[in-house]
Amino acid sequence: MSKRRRNLVRLLLLTTTSGMIGCSTLPAVPSAPPPVADEADNHVAESLLAAPPVAESPNTGPAPGPENAAADNSAAETRQVAFDEPLLGSAGGTPPVDQFAVHAAVPFMDVAGVTRENAAQVSAAMTLADFEALALGNNPTLAELAATTRKAAGFRTQVGLYANPSVGYQANQLADEGTDQHTVYISQTIVTGDKLERNRRVQNEALRAQLLLLEAQKYRVKTDVHVKFYDALAAQQRVQLIQEFQAVADTGLELAELRKEALEGSQLDVVQANVQKNEIDLALQQAKVYYSGAWRELVALAGVPHVAEVPLQGQLPQSADAMDWATLSETLMFSSPEYRAAQTRVRQARANLDRQCVQPIPNLNVQFAAGNDNATNHGMINLQVGAPLPLFNRNQGNIAAARAELTRACQEVERIGNAIKARIGAVSREYDASLAAVRKYTDDILPNAEQGLQLAEVAYKAGETSFVQVLVARRSYFDTNLQYIESQAQLAQARARVDGYVLTGGLNAVTDGSGDDSLRGLTFSQE
Repeated sequence: MSKRRRNLVRLLLLTTTSGMIGCSTLPAVPSAPPPVADEADNHVAESLLAAPPVAESPNTGPAPGPENAAADNSAAETRQVAFDEPLLGSAGGTPPVDQFAVHAAVPFMDVAGVTRENAAQVSAAMTLADFEALALGNNPTLAELAATTRKAAGFRTQVGLYANPSVGYQANQLADEGTDQHTVYISQTIVTGDKLERNRRVQNEALRAQLLLLEAQKYRVKTDVHVKFYDALAAQQRVQLIQEFQAVADTGLELAELRKEALEGSQLDVVQANVQKNEIDLALQQAKVYYSGAWRELVALAGVPHVAEVPLQGQLPQSADAMDWATLSETLMFSSPEYRAAQTRVRQARANLDRQCVQPIPNLNVQFAAGNDNATNHGMINLQVGAPLPLFNRNQGNIAAARAELTRACQEVERIGNAIKARIGAVSREYDASLAAVRKYTDDILPNAEQGLQLAEVAYKAGETSFVQVLVARRSYFDTNLQYIESQAQLAQARARVDGYVLTGGLNAVTDGSGDDSLRGLTFSQE
């Protein structure tokens, strides 16, 4: 059992025993030797606050690596992308990495102990993995982007299709009996310059970009769920901590009133104890309101906004490793699916420029006809081949627009790279600050607050300090523990953002870059 929890129980016991010494209205309670008191405290604490161990919920976010970008950049640009091709997490994709080690923290439980009902609630508690699975299965933005990938796959098929041949019947000189001619013909447009294959290359990159945007959106959803889960988990722990301290504050008020009736205390002690109790009651009310709001936000992110509140099962970190932000910044940027999607858009723009440059090459219109000439009573075969002359329309406008689009796409890569580094800078500040706070609270502040509380209790029992000083020490210890929980939550949230490639906005509007089939219309229009 943690020192914090043992100390809270000891504080509750001491406030119900030490204040009775010398009271004329109640019999004195003899003090037991220190070793026996410690054993009794431990026994009562274990029986009241023992909780079943909580399984750790490991963070599944991958640590990015620059080799992913290299593998993606070295891939053949004309390779056909399957609709269901896994771009990340497969061979050549983002490799698995060390998980974020989150050390188990002792969960706060009601001072009433663990009953059968409590055990049933604990068994029904929801973990981070539960919310992540719900979000990935119910978030509408993921379904939207999946639909855009199907659109891109459809357009890729459409822009590469050949033109349908035309067949027909032709009759000449029908008014001149005996000289009429009858033929059946078939015509076909033969596409030159490999335009249809180039069409497919452009849409192939559009499909690849949509798949990467889908992968990026999954990280956005997971990051939002992780951040809000830790926010709600910290709120739940604050509620439970305040409930534990509320019992101490109630007992302190009763003790102050008893000491006043025994003429050993003053009205000031009662007023101060009552003020502290009211403050704790208000803090509990606010903490419950905050937790309810955090829960509603969490289930909305998970796509199940009507799920009723259940306990959360998880741990906040008690320690973490320092980060090499200079190296991590480059690694995260080059392996981010958002950045890789922008690079794919550059390849798409380059493929489109290549496609527009071959548009002036004339297609061939071929017609073959066969029939009979009644004037000569002989068969006849006709062959016709034609092509437009690119004298005025050489596609110069589309070529200029394609060059401009390539420039824009290159600048977009630069913008996204800088945006990623800026977000990493903000996260690094939050991570380092919260990590320093967690370490300071663990190593110095919490032990000192606990020691100060113990010294105040000892001095009060010896008559060397006032009851007000005990109240001050209790409140300081209480506030310190609340701030420690807040620092733990901030550290967990910062690490969740790092693991999610600093991608957030799981419910923001998504971008539909699936394209269209206009390239096919351009292929067969050269007038």
